[in-house]
Amino acid sequence: MGSDKHSAGLLPTLRMERVRTILTHTYPYPHEHSRHAIIAVVVGCLFFISSDNMHTLIEKLDKNIKWWSMYIAWILVAALYHLPSFQSMGLDMRMNLSLFLSIYISSILFLIVFHIIFLCLWYLGLVSRVAGRRPAILTILQNCAVISIACCVFYSHCGNRAMLRDRPFERKTSNWFSFWKKEERNTWLAKFVRMSELKNQVCSSWFAPVGLASDYPLLSKWVIYGELACNGSCPGSSDEISPIFSLWATFIGLYMANYVVERSTGWALTHPLSVEEYENLKKNQMKPDFLDMVPWYSGTSADLFKTAFDLLVSVTLFVGRFDMRMMQAAMSRVHEGAQQDDLFYDHFSEKEDLWFDFMADTGDGGNSSYTVARLLAQPSIQLSKEDSVLTLPRGDLLLVGGDLAYPNPSGFTYERRLFSPFEYALQRPTWYKHEHIAVNKPELPEGISQLKEYDGPQCFLIPGNHDWFDGLNTFMRYICHKSWLGGWFMPQKKSYFALHLPKRWWVFGLDLSLHNDIDVYQFKFFSELVKNKVGENDTVIVMTHEPQWLLDWYWNENSGQNVSHLICDYLKGRCKLRIAGDMHHYMRHSCVPSEGPVHVHHLLVNGCGGAFLHPTHVFSSFNKFYGKAYECKASYPSFHDSNRIALGNILKFRKKNWQFDFFGGVIYFILVFSMFPQCKLDHILQGDSFSGHLGSFFGTVWDNFVYVLEHSFVSLTGVVLLLIMAIAFVPSKVSRKKRAIIGIIHVSAHLAAALILMLLMELGLETCIRHKLLATSGYHSLYQWYRSVESEHFPDPSGLRARMEQWTFGLYPACIKYLMSAFDVPEVMAVTRSNICKNGIQALSRGGAVIYYASIFLYFWVFSTPVVSLVFGSYLYICINWFHLHFDEAFSSLRIANYKSFTRFHINRDGDLEVFTLAVDKVPREWMLDPDWDMEQKQPQQLSHRRKYPSKWSAAAGQQDPVNTVRVVDHFVIRQNEKPDFVSSNGSVSR
Repeated sequence: MGSDKHSAGLLPTLRMERVRTILTHTYPYPHEHSRHAIIAVVVGCLFFISSDNMHTLIEKLDKNIKWWSMYIAWILVAALYHLPSFQSMGLDMRMNLSLFLSIYISSILFLIVFHIIFLCLWYLGLVSRVAGRRPAILTILQNCAVISIACCVFYSHCGNRAMLRDRPFERKTSNWFSFWKKEERNTWLAKFVRMSELKNQVCSSWFAPVGLASDYPLLSKWVIYGELACNGSCPGSSDEISPIFSLWATFIGLYMANYVVERSTGWALTHPLSVEEYENLKKNQMKPDFLDMVPWYSGTSADLFKTAFDLLVSVTLFVGRFDMRMMQAAMSRVHEGAQQDDLFYDHFSEKEDLWFDFMADTGDGGNSSYTVARLLAQPSIQLSKEDSVLTLPRGDLLLVGGDLAYPNPSGFTYERRLFSPFEYALQRPTWYKHEHIAVNKPELPEGISQLKEYDGPQCFLIPGNHDWFDGLNTFMRYICHKSWLGGWFMPQKKSYFALHLPKRWWVFGLDLSLHNDIDVYQFKFFSELVKNKVGENDTVIVMTHEPQWLLDWYWNENSGQNVSHLICDYLKGRCKLRIAGDMHHYMRHSCVPSEGPVHVHHLLVNGCGGAFLHPTHVFSSFNKFYGKAYECKASYPSFHDSNRIALGNILKFRKKNWQFDFFGGVIYFILVFSMFPQCKLDHILQGDSFSGHLGSFFGTVWDNFVYVLEHSFVSLTGVVLLLIMAIAFVPSKVSRKKRAIIGIIHVSAHLAAALILMLLMELGLETCIRHKLLATSGYHSLYQWYRSVESEHFPDPSGLRARMEQWTFGLYPACIKYLMSAFDVPEVMAVTRSNICKNGIQALSRGGAVIYYASIFLYFWVFSTPVVSLVFGSYLYICINWFHLHFDEAFSSLRIANYKSFTRFHINRDGDLEVFTLAVDKVPREWMLDPDWDMEQKQPQQLSHRRKYPSKWSAAAGQQDPVNTVRVVDHFVIRQNEKPDFVSSNGSVSR
């Protein structure tokens, strides 16, 4: 009962004390923070330390997101530091910030010196050679951040106080379990009090100071001392070593010891595994090294700059002056009729039937390219068709319709984006050396004398526009002068070819270059082939990279005159199918019966081999080619899905194109550069109503817009350049007047958004200055405050700081001083802004102006990047869905790896061509070593196409594997003996 009465009397006292504490301007316990904040920080630190100092977690993120997160954390904390005081909540931002920055810079300098010394020892041969592997600077920064956070958390919870002998619990005699023996443990208030006792016991027992400086005479002049805590005046200074210093030294020592052990003894001593365990672990950790989809809007990619440069050189220097196709013709031995050795292949013609595949536009993302390659490599694909199972064997022939690697042709892109996925799907022979050049093609496997004897899959490819960016150099080296694309044998020698297939079927593979047409020598070869070898009842499939029927309709052009001449005047109705890529979707159009002969029966586009998706709804109105009417029989994705996918430009543009932030933020800053600072904002802040504030705000925006046009130089230059780029960005199919209107509206939206952001930022600064939250103590306010309390909380009776300042020639305090100033960006902005508004911009030195605009840019860039992406993404969405413009730009921004397909053909024994288009709606992102492939026995000389499980990787989630999710999206049959339908003059349909 006595304890209950005591608790009942104590409770009101504690409540009143708490009220007084909240209303007090200064918190009575400057080293103790909010319990919830401390718990969150401790848990976070433990998590990151247990995660190998954030390494495992951060490596999963994009490299740009790592730096972005650090950058955001910096400017966010710098801004929160100046918000109204949180001391009534137990938050002491200044002490933690100054302590964090001091420990952070000290840790960085100390570890850099340590690594330099260690590398010198390695150079002299005094440590293991493994030590020469330099640590990443990002790893050092992460470790220093973790150490600094841990020290700040300890200081917030336990402080830096020395434990005097008159304390109620002494380190040597206290038992931290003693608080459990209190009699009042049954009351909730007593439990709350015991939590404080637990904290004190932990700080005094677990993390107590290591001892007196007198116990370590050699270190007495090289340590920081603890804060002296006592009632009233304290005689002398503390002699105990600072627990913060000892904790920091412990972490630094652990880092150094761990680093030395890893570099000196190797990983094997610390992680012993048996051979079997090691092999199993290695298999479980094995993943393909696929590249991501090409970031077309990165603006920082060297590949994209090289692509633009190669395209500029190819168009301005080589088009019309030098053509590799003419060089191929000149280097070939020309016989009468066709060039038998180099361009014409008839080794398939004697087969009873033939399965062959067509795909195009691969070599973008590794996941999507491998998905298609894995399906192509399977010995057969099982598909459900109504109540039966449809089995489609692997094609003996693979036709690839160009654009083999993105964004430009190079050894790196061909090897990593094209050859790597295909070799994972179907491995090349073990005896074949990929780096060797093929001199006398075809270089057949041992024991095979003729091409017709080889029973494995073969591959023929034509170049696309991306393959021509370097003048066809990479295509010639990797396709015409190599023998294997993974497990597909490549006998072709030139960039165009003719294939004679069974049952009088032919394939003409045309090379359109960047002219969108065949050259004269190519035309001569195919026209003579038609006259001399293609029979009157034969059927020809014409394969080109670009679907001229769609692109000519879209661009209002009439390209490919030589191709049209070949089809209309030489083939004369024998071309029943045209296949092409370039457009990264699937569409099939069939001719509508009409009067007169039909030059081409079916038009098929399938560019879903691995590149980003293109829309289909933009081409939904196409209906005429070669003067004949056509109707769309199939599209993938559907028009509705295509329209819906375009919405991602508004919602996902920034997520998909992180690197676009750099240029977008810079452009917005240039647009409003001349507007900083806004010194006269009283009329906005002093409004009587919300509508008054709003009216004054937008009135100021309009005034600034007029100022940009009439008085500014930098901003006006940015507006003019952006307007020129915006007008040039509009597709040329639109008239000049409409292009100008679209460009002006586009730039106006960006300029309005930039001006609004600028004014909001200036209003925020002005409000903070008026409420004395900024511009109160000059540029070095945080450092000056820290120096004023440093001697009190971190006493230095031995004069260590003075000696360090002398030995470093003043760099010791200067580094901390300017680091704190650099951290406190809002104060720099506010102080400089106040000086400009008072004395004018002319009063600033050149360096001061640079610092001011740089500090403004740091915050304005963060505010502007989401907005510029939203405005630009909305522009793309409106253009693609409302006006059917920017079909390439609006979908390349989304980098969609899904919706992949290829077409499988079957020439049956009757001579009919059966066509199946197989598609996968969702491409897997995670892969694992296929256990069936791994367990299957492999003979040294066995070709991979003879294996039951030829592909190395399968989807990590089995139900998402392409073999299980593939489906038929289109199926039709072309009868060889079927004559073209046409409508006679009386309206009847004839054959």
